[in-house]
Amino acid sequence: MIHVRFAKMHGAGNDYIYVNTMIYSIDNPSELAVEWSKPHVGIGSDGLVLIGASKVADFSMRIFNADGSEAMMCGNASRCVGKYLYEEGLTTKTTVSLETLSGIKILHPHISSENTVESVTVDMGIPSGVREVELGSGYGFTEGVAVSMGNPHLVIFVDDISKVDVAAVGSKLEYHPLFPDRVNVEFAQVLEEGKIRMRVWERGSGITQACGTGACATAVAAMFTKRSSNKSSVIMDGGTLQIEYNPDSLHVNMTGPAVRVFDGEIKIS
Repeated sequence: MIHVRFAKMHGAGNDYIYVNTMIYSIDNPSELAVEWSKPHVGIGSDGLVLIGASKVADFSMRIFNADGSEAMMCGNASRCVGKYLYEEGLTTKTTVSLETLSGIKILHPHISSENTVESVTVDMGIPSGVREVELGSGYGFTEGVAVSMGNPHLVIFVDDISKVDVAAVGSKLEYHPLFPDRVNVEFAQVLEEGKIRMRVWERGSGITQACGTGACATAVAAMFTKRSSNKSSVIMDGGTLQIEYNPDSLHVNMTGPAVRVFDGEIKIS
């Protein structure tokens, strides 16, 4: 048996289990993500995040959803990684490069007077594949906006988000034939200029409290369809993220909280 130390952290309610693989070797992350993520009988989370070394960046991040599938990117998790790296003394830098399956992301942890990290800004890169799509019948909605933030998103704008059955509709749209690798689904209601209420169905995890890449995709879709400007506050079940699109660099920056809930130790074979 090996005793593995972990940190339970969340970004706007999107919670993961974080393990430093520069100390602990994790050979079966998919299986452990399923086992550890279970509520009541496990640690309980949206998945497992492995923090590691990198040959092309300062550090690396791998993400495994609660169903064991590997995700390409998670904005909320990347902010928590920034907090973890600084507070664990693994870096003193306030500009940190992070290798992910969707490319290298740049983290800017904001250091408090107590030398802790309460929020992080992440350069999420350039969105791609932004287009309006027809969904056909049988999904409850007939059109949406596709956006890639290094992972696939489908944003559906609604008049009243409280009337959307996120689980029923999201679980169907996740497997829409337009997205062969499945898709994250965001339902968004524009409240007023600069404010958007959003709920999310994440592929591999289901309903989550927040989704960083989903907030970015929602803000980009709102700007693309002229529903909002280049700056948006995206309000989710777990909290609010500030999203800004830079028209010069074409990059999207996301700023939001990172919270360390508790540390623990678990045994693995």
